[in-house]
Amino acid sequence: MENVALIESFSEFKDDKLIDRVTLMAILEDVFRSALKKKFGDDDNFDIIVNPDKGDLEIWRNRVVVADGEVEDENQEISLSEARKIEPDFEVGEDVSEEVKLVDLGRRAILALRQNLISKIHEHDNTIIYKQFKDLVGEIYTAEVHHIRHRAVILLDDEGNEIVLPKDKQIPSDFFRKGDNVKGVIDSVELKGAKPTIIMSRSSPVFLEKLFEQEIPEVFDGLITIKKVVRIPGEKAKVAVDSYDDRIDPVGACVGMKGSRIHSIVRELGNENIDVINYTNNIQLFVTRALSPARVTSIKLDEETKRAEVILKPEEVSKAIGRGGHNIRLAGQLTGYEIDVFREGAEEDVELSEFSDEIEGWIIQEFSKAGLDTAKSILEQDVDDLVKRTDLEEETINDVIRILKEEFED
Repeated sequence: MENVALIESFSEFKDDKLIDRVTLMAILEDVFRSALKKKFGDDDNFDIIVNPDKGDLEIWRNRVVVADGEVEDENQEISLSEARKIEPDFEVGEDVSEEVKLVDLGRRAILALRQNLISKIHEHDNTIIYKQFKDLVGEIYTAEVHHIRHRAVILLDDEGNEIVLPKDKQIPSDFFRKGDNVKGVIDSVELKGAKPTIIMSRSSPVFLEKLFEQEIPEVFDGLITIKKVVRIPGEKAKVAVDSYDDRIDPVGACVGMKGSRIHSIVRELGNENIDVINYTNNIQLFVTRALSPARVTSIKLDEETKRAEVILKPEEVSKAIGRGGHNIRLAGQLTGYEIDVFREGAEEDVELSEFSDEIEGWIIQEFSKAGLDTAKSILEQDVDDLVKRTDLEEETINDVIRILKEEFED
């Protein structure tokens, strides 16, 4: 019974919720064979009998009886006199099966066997966890804040699995306390070494898409299709939706009466501004819709270079560009077109690059990032607005305005 007693001493592994009894017994056999091979040099002549129901395990060594003094391999052969101590009627050439007790392996071997078993169990558990979360990539998951680090928040789910929410995958306005429940999508799972690393994201466009599926029944049921999602986490997002049922208004269904349906999504994303747009195969119309809330006067497309030249009234330009250039940037990502904005009467305007001999290139580039490419586009703005829309100092902006007024308005 020593074998059974020893196996029962491994109950902390045997009862592990992530592993069934049959799998545990297979791991036990593998571990014992490794121990036998280490002690006897070979395990081919050993029978290991596992009883999954009882948790019982027996090890039998099979050897051939040879004449006394002729034993060449003690693991494979047994002398006649030794064999007759087991059964007095054994003869040369017969097979002898003898039970090997685990205690016969020695105390150090048993300790090593136990460590090997622990390692195999953890390896098995980690493989199960890896496969489980690999199937959940791109799905919404909720876990509790366990530890807050400078570069990441460490979460634990109900099963005690550790999930990492890196700083760069958080929404900038995110603020967590220990014990908070955090929702995100499983972004990736990597098996580095023995332990799987599970990464969660709240900044991914997939997270917004999955929130639509979760909160809007028509999206969940497939009556409304999300064609594309682009976002600047915590700031602004654009979602293109479509429906194959003409009776359904996809934008209205997603937004709801006075924004009632989308409100919970906006709140989850730290008040991220979400534009829901009707998708269309008509690129000209799609670009026009993507630049909402700005009203486009006319548009010219170059399908080869994927560029769109958009003409707007002067008062619509700032709407098209948006705060920090977010609106025009997201419209470009959504449509796949590089969008150039022009004001009506642009023939009277001058490109900012024309002043490169007086204005440094990096300053021109900063204005360009905010969609301010011409002299008029800058002169039409207040200094305070220009400070907010660019990373430039007020003094630098005033110098640029002075140069433009001197050169452009003369």
